[in-house]
Amino acid sequence: MGFDLVSLATILALIIIGIATLTYFVPINLWITAIFSGVRVGLLDLVFMRIRKVPPRIIVESLITSTKAGLNLTSSDLETHYLAGGHVPSVIKALISADKANIKLTFKQAAAIDLAGRNVFDAVQMSVNPKVINTPPVAAVAQDGIQLIAKARVTVRANIEQLVGGAGEETILARVGEGIVTSIGSSQSHKDVLENPDKISKLVLSKGLDSGTAFEILSIDIADIDVGENVGAKLQIDQASADLKVAEAKAEERRAMAVAVEQEMKAKSQAARAKVIESESEVPLAMAEALRSGKIGILDYYKLQNLQADTEMREAIANPMGVKKPESPK
Repeated sequence: MGFDLVSLATILALIIIGIATLTYFVPINLWITAIFSGVRVGLLDLVFMRIRKVPPRIIVESLITSTKAGLNLTSSDLETHYLAGGHVPSVIKALISADKANIKLTFKQAAAIDLAGRNVFDAVQMSVNPKVINTPPVAAVAQDGIQLIAKARVTVRANIEQLVGGAGEETILARVGEGIVTSIGSSQSHKDVLENPDKISKLVLSKGLDSGTAFEILSIDIADIDVGENVGAKLQIDQASADLKVAEAKAEERRAMAVAVEQEMKAKSQAARAKVIESESEVPLAMAEALRSGKIGILDYYKLQNLQADTEMREAIANPMGVKKPESPK
């Protein structure tokens, strides 16, 4: 009796497992729901979706939604997009939103945008409701040297045809910032920019900055302009300081040259004096030699002594204060 109960329990367990497995691979409830919703999906197609690891519920529910919205899609299209790594419900929502807004968007375009990593539903929403992008503060200098700091608001909407391969918001911000710098830099005075900030908007908008991007620029509005530093005056001060340092360096160079020349002249003068002293030291020796050799006599020697004494006396009378005469350069 116990054996019979165990066998019966095993058989019941196997039957339950078999039913669960059959229900999993053959989603009859989902097939019935699709039939009553007007969607033609074969029961074997649902089984093959399970085998290919494609969730039948996502495909069927997306088909029901698209069919009710009047879109002509097939389960093969949705299954292919899912296997490619796409987000099927997002694509269906985007197609329905674009259809209601009279925006031309095909399934291939929506699938390509989704596979490119962009949120296709948000892109369609941005086409209907344009987005405002605030630029960071952009600093530029007018021709009078005054710095201006501007902030702009860029109103854009998604360009469906350029979403695949088009540049993003960073490119828009960079181009708008470059246009603001160019516009302010070409102004004669910062006052002209402050009086007519719309000139910046018109100039930047006329450059076609949305070319090659995933957006279409609708307007560029200058939100705020602040006056910054007087860059021109600062540059002039820096230039004057640099010129002063150059002049001081040149003056120091000339002073050093003058000191070197003076030292050289003193060295030459000392060398000349040394030669004179050396020559004078040889005079007594020469006189002694002349006396020994009999070339001069004692009387001649005394005459030379008297002549030297007379010369020194005349110099003393001519210069009683003892002021030294400047020496002539040798």
